[in-house]
Amino acid sequence: MNLKKLFSNPAELNEIQSKNFTNVQIDAIGVGLANAAAPFLPVFLTRLGATSYEIGLLTSMPALAGLILAIPMGQFLQNQKRIIPWFSFARLGVIMSYALTGLLAFFLQGQTLISGILIVWALATIPQTLLNISFSVVMNAVAGPNLRYELMTRRWSILGITTAVAVFIIGQFLDRIVFPTNFQAIFIFLSVGGLISYYFSSHIQLPDFQSPTLSGKVPLRQTIAQYLALLSREKPFQSFVIKRFVFLSGAALTLPLFPLYFVREVQASNSWIATINTAQTAIVIVGYFFWTQQSRRRGSRQVLLWTTLGAAIYPILVASTHNALLITIFAGINGIFQAGLNLVFFDELMKTVPPEYSATFVSIAQGLQYVSSILSPLIGTFIADVAGIGNALIIGGLLQFIGFLMFWRNRQLTVIHNQPQQEA
Repeated sequence: MNLKKLFSNPAELNEIQSKNFTNVQIDAIGVGLANAAAPFLPVFLTRLGATSYEIGLLTSMPALAGLILAIPMGQFLQNQKRIIPWFSFARLGVIMSYALTGLLAFFLQGQTLISGILIVWALATIPQTLLNISFSVVMNAVAGPNLRYELMTRRWSILGITTAVAVFIIGQFLDRIVFPTNFQAIFIFLSVGGLISYYFSSHIQLPDFQSPTLSGKVPLRQTIAQYLALLSREKPFQSFVIKRFVFLSGAALTLPLFPLYFVREVQASNSWIATINTAQTAIVIVGYFFWTQQSRRRGSRQVLLWTTLGAAIYPILVASTHNALLITIFAGINGIFQAGLNLVFFDELMKTVPPEYSATFVSIAQGLQYVSSILSPLIGTFIADVAGIGNALIIGGLLQFIGFLMFWRNRQLTVIHNQPQQEA
């Protein structure tokens, strides 16, 4: 791992491209600070007395709005010449939701507070949907077809370091301050990351987009027909997003179960929960550099197979023990695989997307992902209530394993629209 390389830009970049790389990396610091609050949001709700269903709702309810908004927002962004203002403002809106969560606890209590927090995060899906679509488009435009692994390795490594350090410090803080003031303070304080992110992301300079519009003001039936016609021509895109959908459905099923398992089954303290999350986020810097090297030596297919397999095993291993130390070790190992998943899923998706319709196709992929984000967490918490949290984690892991098998059976990944970085 070369820290000097992490904080330096590729030599082949011109002045504007180099500034963009720098802005993307500093933006990651702000996002990393805000992300440190994310693992504590379901923990906060759990300690407030939220039910398993409500914890699942935290994940699935925003996704429902995202499913409704993804394609219209993709079409909206497809028609925008300047996407950066939408990207940076959307990020600010999402991160400020943490501050609003902390402020609500000053005025509401009990079930009213739980409901208020869920409403906040349901509304947050509006900027979140816009962000999810614009993020892939912006990062792809900044990196170009040859530097996606390079850019995202730097960005996500810096983000991971920032989050890991912040989560560890927060974990020590939470156990020393009375509840719920401790959670209020961290949510409000970490929202400063939104201001950092907004300033530097808004300074990214990209040429105006000249993408063709998918449709003008035409009837809904004609718009749907145009989408279907586009999709029917893009077989690699169809193949990849279907396999990814299966894998991410398993991941989404386990997402609300981990905090429930840590609090109710393991009975872990806030500091242990912070340590588990720190272990998973701190190791990603190693994972990003490792998988970037592997993609060059062995190709993206090997990265995809190893990372999907490793991530599928993690919830099964967690369900096998109540030992917080072992779970921390498992989380650290999983962090390496998650780093590779972030890189390869982003890179492979953008390979299958026609450049002239990037916002449209990303919105379609995002919409399909929202389907799993809506249903899987609710299914997961239902299974947890019926069969136990540990068994639900195992089922989620097995569903991810099925996704791995689908990728493994596919001999050739994709036919690419853009030439990626050298894979061998």
